[in-house]
Amino acid sequence: MHSRLRPLRYDELGPDGRAVWDGIVGSRGSGLIGPDGGLTGPFNAFVHAPVVGRRLSSLGRVLRSETSIERRLSELAIITVGARWKAEFEWWAHARMAREHGVAGEVVDAIGRGEEPPFRAEDERVVYTVAWQLAGTGQLSEDAFRAARQLLGDAGVVELVSLCGYYTLVSFLLNAFTVPLPPGAAVMWAGGQSP
Repeated sequence: MHSRLRPLRYDELGPDGRAVWDGIVGSRGSGLIGPDGGLTGPFNAFVHAPVVGRRLSSLGRVLRSETSIERRLSELAIITVGARWKAEFEWWAHARMAREHGVAGEVVDAIGRGEEPPFRAEDERVVYTVAWQLAGTGQLSEDAFRAARQLLGDAGVVELVSLCGYYTLVSFLLNAFTVPLPPGAAVMWAGGQSP
């Protein structure tokens, strides 16, 4: 599968695109540069539209590392959203991060299969429920809201809902532009990127 957006190399970009590129690579590392010389994942889309891309990159950085939510719980929410939209690249990138940050493998695997995860930690169940309800219906039940508020506080619930919205947007970018997985990465869902 090939991306619908031509990979842009650094030397093809204007000043705004280069600034976005530099910010992405500076905060996430040069491992995001693919064999074709363009950025992998959603980031090629960011440099195609640098005015939007600069803001998306900044928001992503804040939501990834500057919220009150523990990284284990953030990664759980991200994979829940990615699984809902069957965003292959998002799943590939974040399922391993979820494991690295302490989400049990059987929980990650169940989310990928669309099954109810066998949670041992109640905080994970609360975050999963919020992410699953929002990604599935765009709504949040009163019970889920109350549980999230008790766990995270008002600011934390705002951060969690924002995280789910951001990674929905990332899923849409990945799926709309058929962003391929890195060479050798296994496809998670039959039919690849198709939701």
